[in-house]
Amino acid sequence: MKRLNRIGLCVMLAGTIASVPVQAHHSFPATYYVDQKVEIEGTVVQFLYRNPHSFVHVMAPDKDGVMQRWAVEWGAGGSLASDNISSDTLKPGDKVKITGAPARNSSDHRLRMQSIERMSDHWKWSGTFG
Repeated sequence: MKRLNRIGLCVMLAGTIASVPVQAHHSFPATYYVDQKVEIEGTVVQFLYRNPHSFVHVMAPDKDGVMQRWAVEWGAGGSLASDNISSDTLKPGDKVKITGAPARNSSDHRLRMQSIERMSDHWKWSGTFG
């Protein structure tokens, strides 16, 4: 009887835990210096519009002037859609200026998006995402 009660308790506990929504899957401050800003200007090579985070890959010079492929982390496709951003918003070859929080490991050439401007028509986005 005690064993049956333990199994029932475990099943109820597992069900309760599984029903609690998960709020955050990682911490941005663990990956990025959220209190710093870096600006890059370059050419879009790829735009990955997806969940849980979209990425804009840009060829742009680093602080020493050496061309690098930067991975710029952006919001989820669903969240960006509410700002009228779609998978067609950015295309390879677009010239962009991006401001973002730099990665803690500078050799990663990563940024967390804070703002973007497409130079051809001055389309802009700025904001936050989680």
